[in-house]
Amino acid sequence: MAQIGRTLVIGGGIGGMCAAILLRRQGIAVDLVETNPQWAPDGAGITISGPTLRSLRDVGVVDEVLRHGGWWNAIDVCDRDGNIDVTVPVVPAIGAEDLPGGAGIMRSALAGILGKATRNAGVNIRLGLSFEQLDQDESGVDVLFTDGSASRFDLVIGADGIHSAVRRHMMPDFTGSRFTGQGSWRAVMPRYRRNSTIYMGETAKAGMNPISETECYLFVLDRRDNMNFIEPAHWQKELARLLAEFGGVVGQFRDGLLDGSIRHPRILYRPLSSHLIAGPWHRGRIALLGDAVHATTPHLASGAGIAIEGALVLAEELERRPSLEDALAAYADRHRDRASLVVDASCRLGELERERGPRDEYTRVMVEAQQALRAPM
Repeated sequence: MAQIGRTLVIGGGIGGMCAAILLRRQGIAVDLVETNPQWAPDGAGITISGPTLRSLRDVGVVDEVLRHGGWWNAIDVCDRDGNIDVTVPVVPAIGAEDLPGGAGIMRSALAGILGKATRNAGVNIRLGLSFEQLDQDESGVDVLFTDGSASRFDLVIGADGIHSAVRRHMMPDFTGSRFTGQGSWRAVMPRYRRNSTIYMGETAKAGMNPISETECYLFVLDRRDNMNFIEPAHWQKELARLLAEFGGVVGQFRDGLLDGSIRHPRILYRPLSSHLIAGPWHRGRIALLGDAVHATTPHLASGAGIAIEGALVLAEELERRPSLEDALAAYADRHRDRASLVVDASCRLGELERERGPRDEYTRVMVEAQQALRAPM
């Protein structure tokens, strides 16, 4: 096991919390800092693939996730009015046949479950805080925090998201994520079906995934020429416009947005961007994790999944190798191909959607990626 007396995790998102939990399980002292004083993420629902459920079981929280979320073992593919054309089984991940093929949960609920597990693991959590300066030498990293305090750590993990400040410190020449030409819309609404559901329109595709016994989240991707800011006050009408061709329950939801009968819709919009850093993923005793190093679009529902898998791989390599340098290099070597699979396949699916590319290629890319991800890491 690498000789690590104390670790700092910068960023209290899904990947950061999982890393903190796993390292505490090895007996390593862990501090976690998060800039958001409320530790409450933005977002509506999040889809959790079968492989991600397998990883959450390894972290120790899958039962709580399934208790508070929704799950399914099939997808109903419907026409734009909600009539079922075909029901497609969703196969569980290899080694997790006792778990559902897919699940969904409110992002805030997942954060709450992981936050509780992080506290119970004995992680020293400090909210409303980040770092001001990182100075490392061969034996450790001196960290100056934004509140003026300072500490020394054996390892620093930058799990601070797509706009990572730790990455800027490590890689000042990194040009940033690439806009993929699509925007993602999500809204919470009542649950209508047991299964996950896809609605195929003439020019758009929408879907609904269960996130609890009573709710689901509706999602739709649209084509965008740029990342121009959209005022939240306009989100309601813009989402209604995108749903114009749909009937059934999707059409009823759209009508409720337009006539005001849905008074407080929980809608979230964000432009989609992506990046994958080829390597290395560490400099000395500072390493990157999750979106800081590989950000993806939601087409494979695996962004959170590869962050959790990254935390698992990092913890495994730190436990099995006596050298910290070797452990951090092995972490990237093991995880890079899997992260690349998710990023590349997701971006290709987005390109095919924007260009209305061949349906057979879309299906092939989707199926091949899902089959590969079902295999263990």
